[in-house]
Amino acid sequence: MRENIPVIRLRNKYGRLVARDGVILCFFMRRSHQEVVPAVWRALQTYRRAIPPQSLGWYVSVDGDWPPLDDRGWEAIRKKMLERLSGAMWHVELAEDPGDAGSYFFNYEGRKLEDPLFSRDEGATTAVSFSFPTEYLLEHGPAHLRALALELARELPFSFGYASLAFVSHQGAWFSALEEIIDLLPRYLGFDLYRLGETGEVIGTRARGAYWLTFLGQPLLGQLGGSEALLHALSSFPEVSFQPLEGERLLVCLGEWPEAIDTAQPLRPAQYRVLAQLLEPFLYEERTGWFSRDKDDMRRWLRRLFE
Repeated sequence: MRENIPVIRLRNKYGRLVARDGVILCFFMRRSHQEVVPAVWRALQTYRRAIPPQSLGWYVSVDGDWPPLDDRGWEAIRKKMLERLSGAMWHVELAEDPGDAGSYFFNYEGRKLEDPLFSRDEGATTAVSFSFPTEYLLEHGPAHLRALALELARELPFSFGYASLAFVSHQGAWFSALEEIIDLLPRYLGFDLYRLGETGEVIGTRARGAYWLTFLGQPLLGQLGGSEALLHALSSFPEVSFQPLEGERLLVCLGEWPEAIDTAQPLRPAQYRVLAQLLEPFLYEERTGWFSRDKDDMRRWLRRLFE
């Protein structure tokens, strides 16, 4: 419910906003950059049309600076995504603000899976994410955001994807607030802590967990027993809905609104736990220590909804 979504603003010692509440959409595709990038580009244009004008104002250049995302910047991004053929990786980061943690972000991690860097790695994917402030959700309503997520998903040959409340920030900026975020994680089980590049390196065709909107592609959906098996397993929850997509894919929506799953509250939405348990045999494992020096911390967090 909308009144249960907390307002979170985390600042560093200099007063800069480094992380805040928002909504994140992530999709992981076990496909190479050249195969999926036209669809990703179309999805980016859909995202641009859906958000306020000029919400994406800056981008990361090849030298790591943040130039303004004007007409010249958009042309540089278009050429990088659609015309650059060499290399094994494509990184695109667009943001509302180059300093403070704004609300609108687009991140793309393209990989040439046949390159020797990835060809022996079944975990590598091409990944993309879109973020929104919580205010966007509250203003337009969950049905609008769900429809937009579906529109984006239809463009993308995902194996797994999701939409969730999240700690939203620049890809690296939230490190300066990581201690505060980790303190909040045990309370708000429905808030996602994401890092697209690291997860995209290892998730392959596996799952990351149960989310408000959980997108299941192949082969994952088949491994779960298909749509009929999921409909049966979640049939006792009238708030859960299902939306089939082309290519034997499925969207599972766990409720009208995304849930913060505040452990300070007496009731927790049981449908999250049931879906999490179904996905548990197919969860990926992190290889890096970006979340914590102890990778077991990430393993436990990914399984936080089981009880």
